[in-house]
Amino acid sequence: MKKEFRDFLKSKGRSRFPAVLLASAECAPLAKTGGLADVVSTLSKSFRAMGIDARVIMPYHRCIKNKYAGRAEHMFYFYVQLGWRREYAGIEKLELDGVTVYLVDNEHYFGDRIYWGGEGEIEQYAFFTRAVMDALPNLDFAPEIIHCNDWHTAMMPMLAKTQYPGGMQERLRYVLTIHNIAFQGKCSFALAKDLLGIEDRYLTSEFMELNGCANFMKGGCVFADRINTVSPSYAREIMTDYYGEGLEGILNARAGEVSGIVNGIDKDVFNPHSDPLIPARFDRGHRKGKAVCKAALQEQMGLERRPDVPIFAMVTRMTEQKGLDLVACVLDELMGREDMQFMLLGSGEERFENFMRAAEYRYKGRVCAYIGYNEELAHKIYAGSDFYLMPSRFEPCGLSQMIAMRYGTIPIVRETGGLRDTVMPFNQFTGEGTGFSFANYDAWEMGDAIRSALACWQNKDLMDTLISNAMKADFGFELSAEEYARLYLCML
Repeated sequence: MKKEFRDFLKSKGRSRFPAVLLASAECAPLAKTGGLADVVSTLSKSFRAMGIDARVIMPYHRCIKNKYAGRAEHMFYFYVQLGWRREYAGIEKLELDGVTVYLVDNEHYFGDRIYWGGEGEIEQYAFFTRAVMDALPNLDFAPEIIHCNDWHTAMMPMLAKTQYPGGMQERLRYVLTIHNIAFQGKCSFALAKDLLGIEDRYLTSEFMELNGCANFMKGGCVFADRINTVSPSYAREIMTDYYGEGLEGILNARAGEVSGIVNGIDKDVFNPHSDPLIPARFDRGHRKGKAVCKAALQEQMGLERRPDVPIFAMVTRMTEQKGLDLVACVLDELMGREDMQFMLLGSGEERFENFMRAAEYRYKGRVCAYIGYNEELAHKIYAGSDFYLMPSRFEPCGLSQMIAMRYGTIPIVRETGGLRDTVMPFNQFTGEGTGFSFANYDAWEMGDAIRSALACWQNKDLMDTLISNAMKADFGFELSAEEYARLYLCML
């Protein structure tokens, strides 16, 4: 433990950090659909390295059971009262990569998809929430802080403070991290009452009502001891009408208890010097391997094998949130006027998938699209591309831009959320900066940023400086974990 943290602990009158239980719908590598899983996994491992006893509790999804059932230890079981339903809940324990994970078992709710969608998903995670709250006193672990993540666990602080009077659940401290405010867990009042026994007095605008619905995320924002999100810029943005998705009122009312901590990446997984998924290794001081990765990527994806032409790449969900409408607006013009290649790995809305298939046909050898997801190919794209495009409409934090920089691939981003906080615009006169950016959600501004990147590509010295800057940037989760540790201490 660093001396500064020992001193900080002493200033709080403590000899050790508080024990933390991270509650989440997913955690890598056990179950993953997006960045939340990576954050929970890497944060818990970083805490362990700091000497903090941080454990994870999550559903025992079918994908986990299929792979890890032989390693899980059964601890106990009980029955959860979910309205009129009486449901089995088993608690299994798994040690993985030095982290203790508690798994809530119920074949009905977690024997299929991670997320059901619709009201079924509300019931799915209402069960998980109630099961966690009821299991807490019986775990072989006594946390002081429950770290809730997104709407799926956001009702825990509300239940603790309204339905467990005098219980250990009520005495704990709760922090709620908002990873994406667009997803809030909305349902009818009748369903919220049925599933979780919410009293009528809490189904009001003062507590968890929003636009005529019960809102799990709002309930969490009202009752959590602290609210956190995944970048300082996003924390400010969600307090505005444009980004707040209706929750800006409660967030402004609690502005002094809202903070933003930038996520980090797992530097062991994303390391060009040791990555087993890329064809050649390299690092900041020895970058010949990156040229090998580029040539291999061009050959694998059917692009013209030309070291002199830059590859612009995206690994993304194909939605408007990720800026695919901007790409569709200007790609033909760029490909018609500029000497460049474009590559995309991802899936999503049918219109964008069809657009990319057609673009690949029109610009054979210069544009390619892999519709779907492939983890190994993602690593090869990070390593072999020259520029990485993230023109998001909004981006709470984003991890891809950090991964790209780690591999010497220069990000081009819209200045929003975590993209603003992690990518410093390049200044060719001072040599400072790590990428290119544009302010407004506008296709032509994005096109101008791409042209600035192309102009820089023509100057080898500038590109060398820019790549060196990007690879030097430190986005390890250790820094984020330290900020979370300070947040926890300030809650006690």
